[in-house]
Amino acid sequence: MTQTYKALVAKRLDGKLAVGFEQLSAAEIGEGDVEIAVEYSTLNYKDGLAMSDAIPIVQQDKLILGIDMAGTVVSSDNSRFSVGDKVVLNGYGASETHNGGYTQRLRTKGEYLVKLPAGISTRQAMAIGTAGYTAMLSVMRLERLGVVPESGVVLVTGASGGVGTVAISLLSALGYRVTASTGRMEEADFLKSLGASDVINRAELSEPGEMMQAPRWAAAVDSCGSHTLANVIAQLHYSGVVTACGLAQGLDLPSNMMPFALRNVSLLGVDSVHAPMPLREEAWRRLAKDLDMAKLEALLVNIPFDDVPAAAGKILQGQIRGRAVVEIGS
Repeated sequence: MTQTYKALVAKRLDGKLAVGFEQLSAAEIGEGDVEIAVEYSTLNYKDGLAMSDAIPIVQQDKLILGIDMAGTVVSSDNSRFSVGDKVVLNGYGASETHNGGYTQRLRTKGEYLVKLPAGISTRQAMAIGTAGYTAMLSVMRLERLGVVPESGVVLVTGASGGVGTVAISLLSALGYRVTASTGRMEEADFLKSLGASDVINRAELSEPGEMMQAPRWAAAVDSCGSHTLANVIAQLHYSGVVTACGLAQGLDLPSNMMPFALRNVSLLGVDSVHAPMPLREEAWRRLAKDLDMAKLEALLVNIPFDDVPAAAGKILQGQIRGRAVVEIGS
C-alpha cells in the first residue's frame, strides 16, 4: 500500500480559494533536497489571511498551507543537514509559492531551513513560530538603532497577539520598561505577568490623531499599522524608533512628515519572510538565550490539526491569545 500523508491544502478554483484536508503521496509533498517528518506547526495571523484569501497570499493553483513548521530530517541531499537533525522553517514563500508546513511530511530546499539551536525543542520552536521570530527581529533592529533600557519606555501594540506577547517577554527580560497596548483589557494581568509594566487600551491609538502629539515612547514594536502606527510615530520621543511588522488594523499608514523632520524619528520595516540566513540564525540563537521558556509555555494555546481551518477565523478576529501550536504528528 502506498504511503500517504495528511495535509491542509489550498486549491484555487474559478478564482476562489478552497481549503481542505487531503492525503498526499510522496510525489506531492514538495520539491527540494531535504525531507522532514513534521512534528509541529503553528497558526499565525498570516495563516489566517491566507485561508480567508483576504489578501492573495496563495499564489499557486494548489499547495500545502502553513508558513511555519518544525520537525526532524528523514532524508537529505544537502551537506548542511543530516538525518536526525531538528529543523525549523519560517516563511521563505511557504504557503505562497511553494508547499508549507501543514503536512505530516514535507520536502523542501535546505536553503530554507534553520537547524534548531540547543535548548529549543520542535514544540518550543513552533510556540515561537514566525510571530515570535519576527518579535526577535524587531528587538534586534531596535538594538542596532541604539535603543537601550535607559532610553525610556518601549510600547508594544497588538500586545495580546503572537508578536506582541513574545516581544513583551523578550524586552522585559532584557531590562526594558514595556507598555502593552491591547483591545482586550481583561488580559492586563496576563500581559503584566509576561513583563509589561503598564497596559493601555488600544482605543488610545486606533483613531485618527494629530500630526504631532505629546512624546510618550522611546521606541515601539508595532504589528497593527494604519492609525495605530501613525499615532505611535507622532508620540515618539526625539530620535525615537518604531519597528513595523504587521497590518492587523490595516494596510494604510495615514501619517505625515512632521515627526520625522522635527523629532528625528525612525520607522523601520521588519520582514521575516525573506530575511537572509545569517540574520535568521542569529535571531534563533538569541531566542534560545533571551526568551524565558517558562513564559513561553504560558503563551501556548494548543490547536488540533483538524481544527486549524476553524481557528484561522478566530485569529483574524483577535480571539486567540499568545501563540497557537499545532501538533501535526505522523
